[in-house]
Amino acid sequence: MTDNDRQSSGRRPAHKRRGSRFRARRRAVDILFEAEARDVDPVAIVDDRVELSRLPQPDVAPVAEYTRTIVEGTACELDRVDDTIARYLVEDWTFGRLPAVERAILRVAVWELLFNPEVPPVAAIDEAVRLTGDYSSDTAQAYVNAVLDSVAGNLDALREGEPAPEAPDFLDPGDAEETGGDEDPDAPGETGDPGDPAHHVPSSPTDGAGEPESR
Repeated sequence: MTDNDRQSSGRRPAHKRRGSRFRARRRAVDILFEAEARDVDPVAIVDDRVELSRLPQPDVAPVAEYTRTIVEGTACELDRVDDTIARYLVEDWTFGRLPAVERAILRVAVWELLFNPEVPPVAAIDEAVRLTGDYSSDTAQAYVNAVLDSVAGNLDALREGEPAPEAPDFLDPGDAEETGGDEDPDAPGETGDPGDPAHHVPSSPTDGAGEPESR
């Protein structure tokens, strides 16, 4: 499914209450998606959101600290993150063929797997699969889950920068089996950073349709 197909399908993120870590990840996905669409530095977008949220009558929600951590970390390690994702794609399914929103979700999850040992791998994978379900298709959920499972299975080597096995031949977007994961054990509950409101360029995957958040 292309980005245009996704937009024309009218699929939007489900408006369900989630933990603050989930909302921080989702906002990081939005920012990374927007940065790629506009070809700008995602950290600059975070800084812009922070400034706008400090206006006397802001129409932009404050940026959660964990959102900033993800965006800054992913931007700093982007080459290594992207190389890791590409390593576990089948030969005929290149990194550039991935829909942009799924690329952003994978970037967030792979950064957490490689560079944030405080997050259990099962939590990073589970939340990425949930985000993919909000933004994309069931097939995409299964594929994202399979890619991240392969990354998680080789974490020791990948974290040390050592060669790790390539993706198995069966890892294909149409054939991947979804296994999911446990509820995010590091989510501190239903209070936390609000989601991004309508201050998004039209290319944003939420297109201004963020879930209501408690303040």
